[in-house]
Amino acid sequence: MANKILSNPQNLQVLYEDNHLIAINKRPGDIVQGDKTGDMPLSEVVKLYLKTKYNKPGNVYLGVAHRLDRPTSGIVVFAKTSKALPRLNKLFAEKSAKKTYWAVVKNSPERPEATLEHWLKRNTKQNKSYAHIKEVTDSKKAILDYRTLKKLDNYDLLEVDLKTGRHHQIRVQLSAIGCPIKGDLKYGFDRSNKDASIHLHARKLSFIHPVKKEPLIICADPPNDPIWNACC
Repeated sequence: MANKILSNPQNLQVLYEDNHLIAINKRPGDIVQGDKTGDMPLSEVVKLYLKTKYNKPGNVYLGVAHRLDRPTSGIVVFAKTSKALPRLNKLFAEKSAKKTYWAVVKNSPERPEATLEHWLKRNTKQNKSYAHIKEVTDSKKAILDYRTLKKLDNYDLLEVDLKTGRHHQIRVQLSAIGCPIKGDLKYGFDRSNKDASIHLHARKLSFIHPVKKEPLIICADPPNDPIWNACC
């Protein structure tokens, strides 16, 4: 259903746009780039949006610099020019962009705020990562900071600042401390959300504009559902 809705570019939630970049508030269920499912990716919808908005007769250039997991919502930034893309790629590769997420979790963490450090090992066949306290073969160090923003009746809202960018990092690290994300069956939550989403949202992205060299902060509201609305 998400892809049918998204196929209309007028339904895009554009958070920021200039000559070089466009930032979108991705909905859970949307894929950023095409995959084996054949579903229309967000990148193609943004191209259609730009083609329509600017009445472009030919192909529209759009570069993908980073991604979000399909069940996750929030900020995705695309490059609109070939000049901006390699600079944006470098910015994300060097972890120069500060990424802040919101996560709704089961169980309260032992401490209201803390830094988590694990060694994550990825299983590509399962498309899953596993957290280890000590380094193991082929593992990568993962670091994040979290703090509790709000306590609901059955859940806690955590704000997470990523220090590294590992496969499923937030999902696996929060699960490792007994706080799986709502709806995330893969990492220990007991039931799925009806729309197959998980309550993980890319809330804020802060970086130096790759072309203008000016500070840029982009924020995105979480999806409209009862749990997220209670958080806000």
